[in-house]
Amino acid sequence: MKTYLRGVFDVYHSYFRIATLVPSGGGGLVTVLIGLNLVLGLLPIVFILATSIMIGRVPAAVTGGVGSAEWRDLVAAFGLAAAAFLIQQILAPMQASLGELLARRIDGRVYERLIDASLSSTGVGPLEDQQLLDELSQVVLTLETSFRTPGFACAGLLALVARYMQLLAAVFIVGYVFSWLAAVALFAVTMTFRKGQRGGMRTYSKLYDRSIATRREARYYRSIAMQPPAGKEIRVFGLAGWLSDHYRAVQMGMLSLVWAERRRIYLRPYLVYTAFGLAVAGITLAALGRAAATNAVTLTQLTLGLQAAMAALRLGEFYPESDMQTQYGMAAQDGVENFERGVAAFGEQTAQVEPRLDPEDHPSREIRFEAVDFHYPGSDRPVLDKLDLVLPAGRCTAIVGLNGAGKTTIVKLLSRLYEPTSGRLLADGQDIRSYAVDDWRRRIGVIFQDFNRYELTAAENIGFGAIELAGDRRKIRAAAGRAGILTTLERLPQGLDTPLARQYKGGAELSGGQWQRVAIARAIFAVENGASILVLDEPTAALDVRAEAAFFGKFVDVTRGATALLISHRFSSVRHADNIVVLANGRVVEQGTHDELLAADGRYAELFRLQAQRFAEDEAESEPVDAADLAGDSESPDDIAANDRIEPEEVR
Repeated sequence: MKTYLRGVFDVYHSYFRIATLVPSGGGGLVTVLIGLNLVLGLLPIVFILATSIMIGRVPAAVTGGVGSAEWRDLVAAFGLAAAAFLIQQILAPMQASLGELLARRIDGRVYERLIDASLSSTGVGPLEDQQLLDELSQVVLTLETSFRTPGFACAGLLALVARYMQLLAAVFIVGYVFSWLAAVALFAVTMTFRKGQRGGMRTYSKLYDRSIATRREARYYRSIAMQPPAGKEIRVFGLAGWLSDHYRAVQMGMLSLVWAERRRIYLRPYLVYTAFGLAVAGITLAALGRAAATNAVTLTQLTLGLQAAMAALRLGEFYPESDMQTQYGMAAQDGVENFERGVAAFGEQTAQVEPRLDPEDHPSREIRFEAVDFHYPGSDRPVLDKLDLVLPAGRCTAIVGLNGAGKTTIVKLLSRLYEPTSGRLLADGQDIRSYAVDDWRRRIGVIFQDFNRYELTAAENIGFGAIELAGDRRKIRAAAGRAGILTTLERLPQGLDTPLARQYKGGAELSGGQWQRVAIARAIFAVENGASILVLDEPTAALDVRAEAAFFGKFVDVTRGATALLISHRFSSVRHADNIVVLANGRVVEQGTHDELLAADGRYAELFRLQAQRFAEDEAESEPVDAADLAGDSESPDDIAANDRIEPEEVR
């Protein structure tokens, strides 16, 4: 009994939650839909009444003949039945269309909430939390590919108005013309079947939720089998059979569980429901027939009672316009709410130290990491351990170290995408938390290791570095020239107005190295338009040795006057820095100029010699590299771009 009551509570609680979303579809539209559903609920009853009256008048019409008053009454009843049927056929598609409009409106609001939640956190912690990312991806997949959305749940809830209006009217007719006891029994049978339908779906939905990981795995196998990027390796390595077998095994494992659960949920309970329904329906219809045989009810009442009883029983079936939508539609809403709560409750909270100050003209002396500890949320492993680091203003500091040493984390802390677990970041002795986050970030131009490749025009990709000046084409061209990508971009089909994605009309695709130059141009554009800190996280990872050397040969000019932080694995890049910091286990273990660190013969010198030896071996197998090339004196970045003999339509 407790389980049954819990199930009933869950259903009506779900309905209540859906109902709270309905007003967001617009008051006018909701009112029209409620009215339509009320009318659609009553029209079948009008049809039953009219046809029953028509059948009851047949004997008198036959006796009176064509043209008699009885015949005209028969025709009038027929006309009413026909009108009810015709109006129902007209209104049903209208109801479906308006229901879809309501669903799209509400789902649009859900998307807005999801986007707001994604952008609401000052830092990026929530978007790097795997559990929240799984929640987010599942919600997006549901909203994009399914009718099981909050909007369709709302439309389905309103569609129930028509169904239950029809049920109540049909039960009332049975009670009025025959027996209230029979009416109650028919209502009980119908609701029992409805309970079986919805209870089974509710249990089934929990199975659906438990199989999310398996379904994600099956989708992955299916997607790589059908998408072009993996096609080459699948064929070359002969993976087709392996892929098909694994997809089938995962899919069959999931389906076997579903089939077994479905039999348990639906088969045995429905034997009980069916026996109950047959007994009540049989007794009711037999009693109605007996009443007619003894003239206790008229022909009209008999017809009316039979049709109403059958209509009530049919309403115990599955409702295609409502049941799936109301059962599963709130899953996406639950996901949105869980994601919102996860973002709000995330441990990362951006601190604001009062009073708020203006970061204009800072840093003028230095940026200092003072005893900074940091570990990522959900992990106890320290990434930075009492880090003390000074970045002199107006000079270039390079940070090197093995993977996991904490280099990129330093960039995230400097950009205030995370806050230190303990310790402080100071700009000219002032805690940077005393600056508003947006004000501080406007002082920074950054290229992240995983920089964005916006599927927008080349000019927009660069202009995003200082959005308020994104329309200044002259400054955008200057930044592109400094990054060594202007000539390449001008040779694209529409020049700087070319979309950097082949799927758009007139679009083109850039190589990895060319994209990296665009990202560098974006950061340079920021520095040339107000930012005083330039952060380059692996800025030349996609460039070859000569292109990298050429870029850093001009790097001093590009960053002149800016406080530059350079992170790179390539020592041919960092050797140009004014100061080089070696990071290990979240701490500074060495620092100095390139020559000073080589002379110290420590960790930096060891790593430099290993990399120099590898490059020497690579070059020996290909062609010699001129010393001027390594010094960056042979070509300007634009010269290199000009030497890329690639026609616009062939850009890769």
